[in-house]
Amino acid sequence: MEDQEMQLKVRRVTDKFTESMYVLANEPSVALYRLQEHVRRSLPELVQHKTDMQSWEEQSQGAIYTVEYACSAVKSMANSSMYFKNIDSLLRQAISMKEQISNSQGRSLHDVTPSPSTLVSTPHAPSTSS
Repeated sequence: MEDQEMQLKVRRVTDKFTESMYVLANEPSVALYRLQEHVRRSLPELVQHKTDMQSWEEQSQGAIYTVEYACSAVKSMANSSMYFKNIDSLLRQAISMKEQISNSQGRSLHDVTPSPSTLVSTPHAPSTSS
């Protein structure tokens, strides 16, 4: 009986050892298989996310460029207020000079135009020649 018991114990030990060896030998391949399955399932989704992110990046770069361009335009407008003030001053001066010229031309025309009293002819006395 002891021989059978010993054989049973040896058989259990060898079975456990064989099972352990089988698990150790196949575990990396099972893990790699699971990893491969995971990559195969998740890769298309990751690729889609990557393309979406690239598209969003391009759109945001375009928006950033537009905003920076608009900011520089507004800054240049703010800096141009000095020029507009100068233009305003020059226009006021031009209007003032135009009014002065108009006024002086009006006076000179008034001086050159004969007065109504000189236009009326004085009656001449009838000539006495007979």
